[in-house]
Parts: sequence; structure tokens; C-alpha cells
Amino acid sequence: MTDQPMDITRVGIIGAGQMGNGIAHVCALAGIPVVLLDADAEALPRALAAIAKNLDRQVTRGNVTQDARDAALARIATAADYAAFAECDLVIEAATEREEIKKAIFKQLVPQLSPHALIATNTSSISITRLGAGTDRPGKFIGMHFMNPVPVMKLVEIIRGIATDEATFQAIAALAKRLNKTIAVSEDFPAFIVNRILVPMINEAVYALYEGVGSVVAIDTALKLGANHPMGPLELADFIGLDTCLSIMQVLHEGLADSKYRPCPLLVKYVEAGWLGRKSGRGFYDYSQTPPMPTR
Repeated sequence: MTDQPMDITRVGIIGAGQMGNGIAHVCALAGIPVVLLDADAEALPRALAAIAKNLDRQVTRGNVTQDARDAALARIATAADYAAFAECDLVIEAATEREEIKKAIFKQLVPQLSPHALIATNTSSISITRLGAGTDRPGKFIGMHFMNPVPVMKLVEIIRGIATDEATFQAIAALAKRLNKTIAVSEDFPAFIVNRILVPMINEAVYALYEGVGSVVAIDTALKLGANHPMGPLELADFIGLDTCLSIMQVLHEGLADSKYRPCPLLVKYVEAGWLGRKSGRGFYDYSQTPPMPTR
């Protein structure tokens, strides 16, 4: 086995939602051909429209030329079948943050890959070692956690599983640099670095609301002006998705067995109600109104 990092010339992406289309956007803009797949065929035209809109915004701001925008869009192909990944050097999974879904995806993906292909997961919290062990190539499996929105946020967390080899790490680090991202290397512990710190802060803000310490507006204003955060924690929770926040807290609570990571009962209730934040139109704020109104 060679220790030389692979030159990644074609990338596959599974999941055409906000994260998947953002990853496709930055890869295509960096000159890398992309194959984008989603279980929902209707998600693919929506993803292409979102990428075009975001590229247009970059053109308007003078960050991207019209020619670069057109070339990037031309590099993105959509697919309905995993066989389309046969020529990819790397496939990045950016599906729902549920372990059973990710494992089912890898089971379908692996038989279609060339022997040299790498697999990365964009998971924000799940064990890289455990996910990689379910494939035929744990040495070529790694965590590549992009931040949302991908075209704007500069950070990528890179997480090695216990079996991830050095050449895989070097190839992914080189790719992140090519995408104009800064990397933070995390050990394979639940929620890694960003969400290990960020999501418990959000959960604590929900506890402060639950216990009546302050209102939605008071809590968000306090953190925006008192800690110089661009968004308040409850506003940020709505942006991330309350279901995602709850999932990460559950991973932390189960993985570290520490009561300080217990999800707030109010967060659980909001998710049970289907109040998931911006994507459902209602969370800690009601987005059917402008400006959004707090729901508590």
C-alpha cells in the first residue's frame, strides 16, 4: 500500500440538501467535477437551483467571475444510481444525521466504488471509527465535517477513525486546502470539536428558557451583545435545525454518559411538535411573520 496521498480528480456527493449542495458548490468552483445523488429525485433540481443562486450572489459581490460561475455549474452532474460513483476518487456522504441511514448508504455505495476510492462522511457527531468499520475500507474512511453554509464558512473539521491511514488523511487535508478551507483536526470523540462546545451551549440556552431565566429575545440579545455572537443561541438553533441539535445532544449523552449532556425537555418537546426551526417555519421563532416572532 502506498503512503502517497491520492490526487482527487472527481468527487461524488450523497445528499443534495443544504450541506450536500454546498459541498458540491465549493468542489465545482475549485475545478473538481462532481456527481451529486439524492434518494429524492426532486431534490436534485432544487439543489442545482440553490447552487446557481448562491453562485450568482458571489458574482454580484465580485467574489466570483461570470465565467467561473458558468464553469462551476457545468462541472456538476446529477445521478439516480450509485453506479455513477464508479469513477470517483472520493465520495462524501452528506445525508441525514442518523447512523442507520448512513450505514445503509455505505452498504449500497461500497460495491460500486473502485478499490482506490476514499469515503468521507460529513457527520457532525457520529463515530468515524464505527461508521468506517461497516465498510470494506476503514483505512480509506474519514470524517470531513463542513460548516453551514458551506460556501461561506471557512472551517472543515477532519476526523480520523482509529483505522484511517495517513495517506487518506493527507489526501483529505490537501482537498480542504484546495477548497480554500482551514482545517481543524479532531480526535474521534462524540460531536468532535465544534459541536462538542457549541451544541451544549445551545442546550443550556434552551434550559434557561425552560426554567424561566429569560425570554427568547432576552437570551438571544444577551449572547449577541454580551458575548459578541453574530446570532443568539436560540436563533442559531433554529438555523441549524432543532432535530439536528437534539440528535447531537443524544450522541453526546449516550457516548460520554455524562448528565451534563442531557437534552433539555423543552428541546425534545419542540422536536416532537415538529417545530424544527427555519426549515419547518417554526421553532423558537415563528417564521411566517417578518420579522420572525418568538414562540415563547
